[in-house]
Amino acid sequence: MEGPRTVLLLPGQGSQRERMAAGLYGVSPEFTSAMTEFFAAQGHAGTRLADQWLRPAPNPDLDDARLAQPLLLAVGHALGRAVTAAAGRPHLLLGHSIGELAAACLAGVYRAADLGALATARTSVLDDSGRGGMLAVAAAPHELPRNLDRVAVAALGGPRQTVLSGADDALETVRARLTAMGRFVRPLRSRHAFHSPLMAEAARRFAVQLAALETSPPRATVISSRTAAPVTPRQALNAAFWAEQLALPVRYWPALKSLLDTAGHDPGLLLLDAASDRSLGAPARHHPAVRSGVSRVVPLLAPPREAGGPADAAAFEAAIDVVRG
Repeated sequence: MEGPRTVLLLPGQGSQRERMAAGLYGVSPEFTSAMTEFFAAQGHAGTRLADQWLRPAPNPDLDDARLAQPLLLAVGHALGRAVTAAAGRPHLLLGHSIGELAAACLAGVYRAADLGALATARTSVLDDSGRGGMLAVAAAPHELPRNLDRVAVAALGGPRQTVLSGADDALETVRARLTAMGRFVRPLRSRHAFHSPLMAEAARRFAVQLAALETSPPRATVISSRTAAPVTPRQALNAAFWAEQLALPVRYWPALKSLLDTAGHDPGLLLLDAASDRSLGAPARHHPAVRSGVSRVVPLLAPPREAGGPADAAAFEAAIDVVRG
């Protein structure tokens, strides 16, 4: 009988952590070579990124997307290569925000050699025009006030997890309002208002830079967190499709739920959570396909308190053993 399909879940802004996946560096040959190649391609900037990546907590500099985004892209891509080398190519790829670009690289839409250029293009458009922040709210969109006053719904991360995005002053007003309503609100590690109209100009400029990079039709199935459906070959070759995501909502939960809804019977899915905070697999644990045991959430990295050290390698090996069956 054919085994379960593997889905590699790749994280985005807000889930970055100090030393994320660093416990695999120097242990997993494929992960190590991917990270080394990325830092080398960045020159002096790569040296700074490596230093920031390996700094222990607390490191508030990681709140800056110009550091967090390249590292999330590189780590997600390196983990994907490590999984592929150890257990074969995942059947499906689903990325959250910058994780979607990591998925595009793993699927062959963008060349691995252009990963550094992708990171540079993404960070070069993050100027003051998109400054702001993001808030995670423990509520479904329909449970929020209709008028959020200059604050946009930026992401649907779970059945009752909504991320809001906007300018700092507007976010603070909304935060106070939601707190007074008894809603749990948590700021995300971001100094930009990603996935809101404030990022529209950055998205336009990002599309221009992406159009200069070589692309190919995907060699693996990428589930888009923009459309909650598989990326078509035509979409994959369109720079604007990837770039406009900067200013559009992330429909991560609808995408993941759609996969789980169709996996309610054997052999199910193995959801490989590549987030250092294990946030991508968390909402799936409430879905009937996971509660029944047909599908499983498999963290690739150690729990947050143990992450960044030897426990990462042990967690990764345990995950690979599950994939291999």
